[in-house]
Amino acid sequence: MIYAPDALILAPLSGFSDAPYRRSARSCGCRYAFTEMVDAASLVFAFDRSKELLFRGPEETFLGVQLLGGRCDRLREAVERLNDFDFDVLDFNLGCPVPKVAKKCAGAELGLHPEEAARCFETVARYSRFPVSAKLRILDEEDPEPTLRLCRLLVENGARALTVHGRVKQAFYSGPVHFEIIRAVREAFPEIEVVANGGVRSRSSYDEIRRRTGCSRVMVATGAMGNPWIFRELADPAESGGPSAGEWRRVIEEQSAGMIALYGEANACRRARKIFHDYLKGRGFPGQLRAVASQTSSAADLAAWLDTAVNSGVFAR
Repeated sequence: MIYAPDALILAPLSGFSDAPYRRSARSCGCRYAFTEMVDAASLVFAFDRSKELLFRGPEETFLGVQLLGGRCDRLREAVERLNDFDFDVLDFNLGCPVPKVAKKCAGAELGLHPEEAARCFETVARYSRFPVSAKLRILDEEDPEPTLRLCRLLVENGARALTVHGRVKQAFYSGPVHFEIIRAVREAFPEIEVVANGGVRSRSSYDEIRRRTGCSRVMVATGAMGNPWIFRELADPAESGGPSAGEWRRVIEEQSAGMIALYGEANACRRARKIFHDYLKGRGFPGQLRAVASQTSSAADLAAWLDTAVNSGVFAR
């Protein structure tokens, strides 16, 4: 078993889910998490720049790695590199819809070609020393058969778990989630773990995806961006009040300190600007705080920004 029943899983979020980001989620109850998506070609040709994505903190009791690629030869070399690290599962990306990935016939674009996707996945499964899984998007919004066919090929080639995002490639990350297609996958493959993914941003959306797909295991993606407390809320319905001012500040300070230790102060502050924006979303902060966050370039800037945010009166409402 890779994931326990009722598992809540932090998705691999490119550009976000590094070790400090995961640590914030874990402080709010997340156990299952992934590295950022790692490109096979980068592992093969730019390994020194890629290996920082593979860092695993000593406190991480579970960590998966997600691999992206569309060429069997590069996937084999990349997997052999990953075998030198310590992961609990290796996930193959068949779900990323962004154009720069699609033009390489990888991610969700590769998923549209089931036989080729299966060949690539078979390579990953054959050479990996870790259990293998795949994350995919549904292939049709009404007919489950195309998605079932892809899943069948993946299971036949060694998939121990499948995470199914209930949107097609063209929908990216918005629009309705087609729960009935995810349910069809779960019912067709009772021998493996099927994880439901798509649109989980609150307790109500979490309850809905579980009810309508029949999956007890759920992956949270953009719903956790700027809101690591979602894991606490989803695990316990009584925990729905959101963070206090002190907790909000502490989590951001700890995440920022972790990024500075990992990347250096100036680089960490540049990387963190988009993360600060996420922590502001939906909480009623004044708009100028976003502009100030975009100019943060030092730990001192960050402390001043946090002082302004905490004293803005939002948490007193």
